[in-house]
Amino acid sequence: MDANRVEKGVLIQHKGAFDNSYLLECQTRYTGRFAVAVMVDPSRDDAADKLRELAEAGASAVRLEPNEPPSLWRTASELGLVVSCQGDVTETASDAFRSLLEGLPDLTVVLEHLAGSKGDEEPPYPLFRRAMELAQLSNTYLKVPGLGEITPRPMVLSREFRPEKAPRLIEIALDAFGPQRMMWGSDYPPVSNREGYRNALRGIRDYPALVNGEDREWVLGKTALGVFPFE
Repeated sequence: MDANRVEKGVLIQHKGAFDNSYLLECQTRYTGRFAVAVMVDPSRDDAADKLRELAEAGASAVRLEPNEPPSLWRTASELGLVVSCQGDVTETASDAFRSLLEGLPDLTVVLEHLAGSKGDEEPPYPLFRRAMELAQLSNTYLKVPGLGEITPRPMVLSREFRPEKAPRLIEIALDAFGPQRMMWGSDYPPVSNREGYRNALRGIRDYPALVNGEDREWVLGKTALGVFPFE
């Protein structure tokens, strides 16, 4: 973050990991720099109680999947937590998921990784477009990943790697959500297996659809600052 002049970040717990102590420690150690999205084991009978404990310990968000128990989603809403939602586009585009979100109008939900799209759907991207209809719900936001997540890349990257032939997913997302409800997500450290943190940031910063400086400012910071509490 320092090397790339990134001032603040949301620490998102890795899928399958339920020990959130290091993330909360970082939030305490670097006051005002991080917000934390924790995870709880949904198979535990006391998952909702555990989530309450983590909220009391300083978590401001929780990472949930669309098919996880509705009781956890309701608990997140009751606690005023933001949900960072990781799901495949087939899940985020489903009627069941939309119904879940419609029943929780006070819950802020951030759809990760372009709502789960991997860029492998053929135009006109019917599943992705259906997922983008969630923008009709005012409590939903969208994360934009690095372009390496939706475009092919060579086995060996040059320092000045530029993804080519990106599908028009970001343009479709901008039409649906608008820049004020979109935010960049680095996907670090997994992004290190793709184009790397620096190139992921630069790819979105220089993306043609974000040539408007104000739009770029929203996607690269202002939206996240409005959604997640950093103090």
